[in-house]
Amino acid sequence: MFKYTKILQYPINIKKKDLRMAKLLITQYGGSNGELAASLRYLNQRYSMPDAKGRALLTDIGTEELAHVEMICAMVYQLTKDASIEELKKAGLDPNYAEHGYGLYPTDANGVPFTVAYFATTGDPVADLAEDMAAEEKARAVYENLIDLTNDPDLIGPLLWLRQREIVHYNRFKELYDEYKEKGNQTR
Repeated sequence: MFKYTKILQYPINIKKKDLRMAKLLITQYGGSNGELAASLRYLNQRYSMPDAKGRALLTDIGTEELAHVEMICAMVYQLTKDASIEELKKAGLDPNYAEHGYGLYPTDANGVPFTVAYFATTGDPVADLAEDMAAEEKARAVYENLIDLTNDPDLIGPLLWLRQREIVHYNRFKELYDEYKEKGNQTR
């Protein structure tokens, strides 16, 4: 079902350490509007889609969201690479270091750990697709906020690319939502 290519969808090559941005960007890994929540939401919801088209779309986008998790992790890693303990303390990342060392751990920007409560499923294709469209819009907004918080072109490039993918995903979900709504596919 999955094919793994050992390259990122968009190249990540951040040259400047920025622990403040790493602390903020981690929200797109483990936050409520992040890539991990989106991926698990879509891969879970696909089973209750009424047809192969719906299952395929949720599988495709859910899988792509896993690739976005990889990109976010690469960015956070590069932003914190070679950080000293003092730099981690100054950036407020010492609690993460205490628990996880230099490892990445899915949290939001406030350090709240990821939870499956971040995604929903009702079994109703139309309701779930409405949830998915909202999730894509929230992720887009978070990317725009993150872009506003940096002036590093090495970070802005991938953030803009990820923002654009949220728009594409929203549009694909909207097309399927409209089709199901027209057909009356409220339930299986």
